[in-house]
Amino acid sequence: MKRRHGPARGAVGRAVVAAAVASLIAGLAACGTLEPVAAPSGGDSGTGGFSVGLLLPDTHTARWAASDKPLIQAKVGQLCPDCVVKYANASGDVATQQQQMDSMIASGVRAIILDPVDYKALRSSITRAHDAGIPVVSYDRLAEGPISAYSGYDSEQIGRLQAEALLTAMGHGTHEPQIVMMNGDPTDPNAAALQRGALSVFKGRAKIVKSYYTAGWIPQRAFTNMSAAIAQVGPDRLDGVYSANDGLAFGVLTALKAAGVKPLPPITGQDANREAVQRIVAGQQYVTVYKSFVSEAEAAVEMALALGRGASIDAIAKDRVGNDTSSAIPAVLGPLTPVTVDTIESTLVKDGVYTIAQICTPDLRAACRKAGLTT
Repeated sequence: MKRRHGPARGAVGRAVVAAAVASLIAGLAACGTLEPVAAPSGGDSGTGGFSVGLLLPDTHTARWAASDKPLIQAKVGQLCPDCVVKYANASGDVATQQQQMDSMIASGVRAIILDPVDYKALRSSITRAHDAGIPVVSYDRLAEGPISAYSGYDSEQIGRLQAEALLTAMGHGTHEPQIVMMNGDPTDPNAAALQRGALSVFKGRAKIVKSYYTAGWIPQRAFTNMSAAIAQVGPDRLDGVYSANDGLAFGVLTALKAAGVKPLPPITGQDANREAVQRIVAGQQYVTVYKSFVSEAEAAVEMALALGRGASIDAIAKDRVGNDTSSAIPAVLGPLTPVTVDTIESTLVKDGVYTIAQICTPDLRAACRKAGLTT
């Protein structure tokens, strides 16, 4: 793994890049693409503050605004009260995120936390940051290029957990079960890893009758794809749907309902979105995979702050992952827990992700009582 430049050379690099994109900064600032956000104060850092860039990929995935952004800001505020988080969301557009990266570099951030829209397309921007002495922590999706660290999950294991749960839900019938696979965005390396993990479990145990990638992880596209699958395969010949995340599961479910498919086949997901948990309670989704966004966000912040100060992250990053540039990128891979209706209380409620009151809205009270979710 290439080491990042030391402080002196990094300062020179930043100055060069700043001059190169000064005009770009003005244009982006006018459009409001960067959002300086002072981290909530608290804690005792014992060191001077600096700016940390946070770039998230899209606005249609609920977790970014609801969980990741506030968690990252709060952790920065706890560990470095004088630090500032500069935030930008690419709204699913690669060119926008590339411009946001250039703007971050030129604005003098000391570290960047990046969840790439496209893990390959951001390589040149990551290289520019590296050349300017700015470490990049790849977040949730492993980007190509000279990144300094990664905070995320083992996506192949998520795929295996989802597939095993789906096989369990379908049971042991007299025929090989027929499955539709609703995979994620082909530009997201997690999508391919999830698919690999799931297929390793399905091999010889289930028949994949239709398989789709879903550009942008957009639920409406999952709805369109699932509608096509129902029309081609037949509403009575679907035993289960492998859905790569909870947002796609919603699109899948909407298509099944629109086609009048009864009973609903089991559907998988991940992220443990509250709406997905409620669907599980209602019997409309079988499983989600709970990934602690708190652990992921806090690990990213801890590594970004340490790297921004020029400190080692060996004590934080115990794992190693590889991309096109290095096979030994320091990483923190978070824990994974499949959640079904029988384990909501012992996982999500126990960990304080949701209260029973948040899950069991009035229209779900009967289903919650049946599931044993009562206050």
